[in-house]
Amino acid sequence: MSQQRNDRPDGDLRNTGMSLRHDREWDYELDRIVEEVEERGAETVGLQFPEGLKRRGPGVADDLRESLPDDVSVMISGQPCYGACDLDTYLMKRTDVFVHFGHSPMKDSNKILYVPLFSNVDVFPIIEEAIGNQLASPDEDPDVGLVTTAQHMNKFEEMREFLEDEGYTVHTRRGDDRLTHEGQVLGCNYESADIDADQVLYVGGGKFHPLGLAMEHQDKNVVIADPVNNAVTIADAEQFLKERYASVHKAMDAESWGVIFCTKIGQGRWEEAQEIVDNNDDAYLITMDEITPDRLLNFGMDAYVNTGCPRITTDDGPQFHAPMLTPGEYKIAIGEKPLDELEFDTFHGTW
Repeated sequence: MSQQRNDRPDGDLRNTGMSLRHDREWDYELDRIVEEVEERGAETVGLQFPEGLKRRGPGVADDLRESLPDDVSVMISGQPCYGACDLDTYLMKRTDVFVHFGHSPMKDSNKILYVPLFSNVDVFPIIEEAIGNQLASPDEDPDVGLVTTAQHMNKFEEMREFLEDEGYTVHTRRGDDRLTHEGQVLGCNYESADIDADQVLYVGGGKFHPLGLAMEHQDKNVVIADPVNNAVTIADAEQFLKERYASVHKAMDAESWGVIFCTKIGQGRWEEAQEIVDNNDDAYLITMDEITPDRLLNFGMDAYVNTGCPRITTDDGPQFHAPMLTPGEYKIAIGEKPLDELEFDTFHGTW
């Protein structure tokens, strides 16, 4: 096994762009934002951050104000944001330049300026640890799929080269139009892992992405190399499947159904929601932007079908007072599909 590469750029982006007062773990591409404002003659700038980076918003706004004319107004979105599908359309319509931080573009737009915020964490020590540990060695199985999230896409080609130098044949592809990059996965789309290999290496933090990947591709061994928590594990969907089976069984006795249509621009599946309501006299269409247990409590339905983001069902499902199902799980609960066809809910295409 090769030694860790010392000639590899460490990916530290803190010395690029303008100097920030706050802790500089990301490159906010402030120069590019200022340039866009100047080119468009913008008078208003909107900034949208994902939940984990909202606390950075005021500092970024301060740095922008120092470089922009005094008559340019900078606003920060307070709406929840969990992905490129989760845009603050209200603020976007009311600003000349709208900046979405933390995610890669899901759809080309002259209105939206995407700043992906690549991570500066070194991914290669944890990849090296995964080799021969949970990931089969090249002698055992030379074929491996490689996927990661938007935060680590700046290192994707180097990851591929690293694995190839170790003796692997690396299989990658780009999924549908919802995905910007080759090898990228989203919490709702894992088409990039539809490759000719029995094992897939997921490089990134969190459990949701690799768990969904393991559910979507149950024939593959999904190895998680988490450079943030410095851990190598296997994505095991067994417990998740048990929880989903339990929710489906509980919903089989439901006499009233709330069918949720999410009004967020990249999460709405109107035709799917409408079809369920049209074919079930005991189903009621409920429109909402942010889907939470508290908001649904007063409706008093026996069960719900979420046609919005799958993470609401999988991550928050146990918190709802009544079963929360995906559209596919709903079909199982009413007897249209057999129980053994339970699968992960995914999104395809853009809006």
